[in-house]
Formats: sequence, C-alpha cells, structure tokens
Amino acid sequence: MPMRALISVSDKTGIVELAQALHGLGVALISTGGTAKLLAEKGLPVTEVAEVTGFPEMLDGRVKTLHPKVHGGLLARRDLPEHMAALQAHGIDTIDLLIVNLYPFESTVARAGCTLEDAIENIDIGGPAMVRSAAKNWKDVAVLTDAAQYPGVIDELKAAGKLSDKTRFALSVAAFNRISNYDAAISDYLSSIEFEEGASVPRRNEYPAQSNGRFVKLQDLRYGENPHQSAAFYRDLYPAPGSLVTARQLQGKELSYNNIADADAAWECVKSFDVPACVIVKHANPCGVAVGKDALEAYSKAFQTDPTSAFGGIIALNRVLDGAGAQAISKQFVEVLMAPGYTPEALEVFKAKANVRVLEIALPPGGATAWDKGLNLSDVKRVGSGLLIQSADNHVLQRSDLKVVTKLQPTEQQIEDLLFAWKVAKFVKSNAIVFCKDGMTMGVGAGQMSRLDSARIASIKAGHAKLSLQGTAVASDAFFPFRDGLDVVVDAGASCVIQPGGSMRDQEVIDAADERGVVMVYSGVRHFRH
Repeated sequence: MPMRALISVSDKTGIVELAQALHGLGVALISTGGTAKLLAEKGLPVTEVAEVTGFPEMLDGRVKTLHPKVHGGLLARRDLPEHMAALQAHGIDTIDLLIVNLYPFESTVARAGCTLEDAIENIDIGGPAMVRSAAKNWKDVAVLTDAAQYPGVIDELKAAGKLSDKTRFALSVAAFNRISNYDAAISDYLSSIEFEEGASVPRRNEYPAQSNGRFVKLQDLRYGENPHQSAAFYRDLYPAPGSLVTARQLQGKELSYNNIADADAAWECVKSFDVPACVIVKHANPCGVAVGKDALEAYSKAFQTDPTSAFGGIIALNRVLDGAGAQAISKQFVEVLMAPGYTPEALEVFKAKANVRVLEIALPPGGATAWDKGLNLSDVKRVGSGLLIQSADNHVLQRSDLKVVTKLQPTEQQIEDLLFAWKVAKFVKSNAIVFCKDGMTMGVGAGQMSRLDSARIASIKAGHAKLSLQGTAVASDAFFPFRDGLDVVVDAGASCVIQPGGSMRDQEVIDAADERGVVMVYSGVRHFRH
C-alpha cells in the first residue's frame, strides 16, 4: 500500500509545492475542504477527508477530522498485530504523514479590535488533536507543523525513500512544542479577559490570571554565574528585533552566563542613543558611556571614564566599527565586543585576538512601538516559588518633561548634559549617581545601599581617572532624601543636577541648591534598577 499523507493547513505557504513533491514520490494525498480544493485546482489527485470518514464536515467546519478513521489511521502501531487487525476490522487505512498548521489564533488576538467571537472561532480543535495523535505515534507517523520543515522532509524522502527515526522524533518534539505554545497563547488571552456582559471587544488585564512563559533554548552554557551552577541561554518564542538574542557571533570563545548578562546591559543602553555611542559595562553596570562623531571617538571618551574597570569589560557600539576603532579597542583586554557591523579591516584586527567574542547585532528598525525599538515589553524577576512581572522601564525623558525648581535656569549645554546623564542613570544599578559632561560619563557610582556613598564613589572614580568634575551634570536615579547627597556632588564640582523629586524634604534640597548656586531640575520619574 502506498504512503498516505493527510494535509490540513490554514497557512497555505509552500503547500502546493510540498503536495506536488509528495505526489511525485507516489504518496497518496488526503485533505480537508479548502486545502483539497486548492490542490485539485493545481491538478493533483486528492481525496477529501469526508470521503475517507464517510461523514460530512459539519458545524461550520468545527467537526471534520474528529473521526476514528482519521485518528485510528494516525495512532495505530504498525508493530502490534492487534492494532493492525483492529484497523482491518473497521476498514481503516493507516496515515503515514500528517501536514497540519493551526488556525491563526496568535495573529488574530494580536489585531486591534479583535472580538471575543473572532478569538474563539480561531481556536483550533481538530488540528491539535491530529497533531497530538501523529506526534505520539512518531515511530510510524511523521508530522509537519511548519512550512520551514517541508524542504528537508522532501529531500530525505527523495534520498532514502523514507524518514529516519531521528527525523520523525525531531518532528514529533517540534509538534508537541507547537501545541504547547498554541495552548499557552490561548490560556494567556482568555485568562487576561475581564468579562463584561455584552462587550464585543473584551477588556483585557495586562497581567493575566495565569502566565505561560514560552522560551526556546539557544545553547547550553559551560556554567552559570559561578562554576558550581549549571545554566542555559533561552530566547523569547517571538524575540524583539535588534535584541541580544538575535546576535550573530563572528569569532571568539563561547559566551558565558555572565558575558550574556553584561552584554545585554551594554546593548540595551547603547541602542537607546540615536547618535554614535559606546557603552562599556563591567558586572552589569556601565563604567563608561559616551557619544561622539563616530565609533572611535565614542569609544575613546567612554574608556576615559574608568580605564581600570573597563579592563575585561563588555563593549557595545551602535555604529559600524572600522579599522581605526578596532585598533584602539584591541589595545585593551575586552571580553565581548558588540556592534551592528564591522568593516573587513576591523575584523582583521580581531583575528589576532581569537578569544575576543565578537558579536554582530542588527539595530532594531525603529518606529512607534516599543517592539519596533527592540525593547522588552515586560521585566521578570524570579523569587522563591514565584515571579515578579512588571512593564519594562521604557520611559524616555523629553525636554518638555523637565521642571526647573531652582532660581538658576539651565543653559542649553547643561540641558544636553542633564538629558545624557539621565539616560545613562537609567541603566546603572540603584542607588545610582552619574556625573557627565559633553556627552561623556565622568564618574559613575552604582549599587550602594546609601545614595550618599554612590555619590562619593562616583567622585572618587573620577579622581582615579584624573577627570575634572568641574561644571558637570549629575543624575540621581531617585530623589535626594537629604541635602547631604547634593552637597557631596556640588563639592565635587557639579553645576547642575537632575533628580525625580518626591521627597518629604524636597524643599530643603531645593533651598540647598539655591544656596550652592547650582541648577536643579526634576524629571518626575525615577529609575530604580535592582
């Protein structure tokens, strides 16, 4: 008996070519209504499922493949005589190949104005049932759930006349993963609905009653944060464009857990700049950030902030790196280098440093939405037997948001420096104090239990780098609870300060700024980063 393939697809991409190839290999074709019509129009001999089951499609297509002659043909084990005898007794033929993709539930609910009725009607029932049957019986049945699988399957059938156990098992795993992701999407959507009688377009809660994370493993890692911990690297099922998980490694050792964590911090910061920028990260904190006319100038300025911490750091650029920039960077010890592109001359420089991990990441396309900008929509933190989920901190401060609270008004240059300092502070661990001037960080104080200590550390680091803090702008990621923090940064040389405001002692701090003759502006938002 020839092989039989059952085809039932919503997305018709590549299906005609696949069916033609199967027919050429002598495979008999069975299909459901719309797909059967398409294949027949292309001159292919095809048997409709209704003819196989002896039962017509009904309930507007809700019932068409839920039948023993379909599931018996998929589930019967060929190595069990009793299974084969049962098929023969009931006039059921085996099905060897199943090609199914599901109703487009995910894309349907992603559309603005999607009604609950539209969503419900795009929940596939028969498709997942068939996929599960075929995937369970993988030793005898191959199941294809993605058009990307078609060429490889055809090539193997042409070469060997059958599919290997390894291929069928891999297709089975992919099928169960697809069903899992599909069911999770349905659960996420339905459990987010705040039901209102008579509402056509349902109101949805940003945080559904059940959260179903869906991630795909990219690689196993040698170890985790420490050598005694195991680890792996996963990406979102649908990653944002221009995010770290889309990187292509051009050379260097395998990325470690800490490399990836630090690289993400650097890349998220550098891609927030529209002008050429460089970010150097060490232990998840920027230790140098700068903008310039090109990648070389941005790097040179960023490196000046804290050359000691930059040793063994992660460097991210948002412009193509040329040979001159590569020569400058190659003089320091760098763990990971990231950029949207490299000239041949730049890549040649790093060939001599084979251990340097060189990553190429396309910048996000940009646009109106956070997704277009390559930004995460949510942040997740693991706690004991639970998760904390929040919307991502994607706030971008505009000039119009600034509120000057001191008698002294900022100059144009000070506004530029304050906005730059605030952008950097967003990516520094709390408590964060950042000194900046002329598009360059001059001192960074991060992660201290006391804001006062962060301010002192930032000024100490500037001194180590022999940088003058006179006339600098300072950003504080949260309000100054007392005037002492302000006094420390002004004593160090700051001439203007940006902070969120919101302390019970705001007026005391404002009065201190007026007393010291410095500018203070409020951002109105804070940037805690724990």
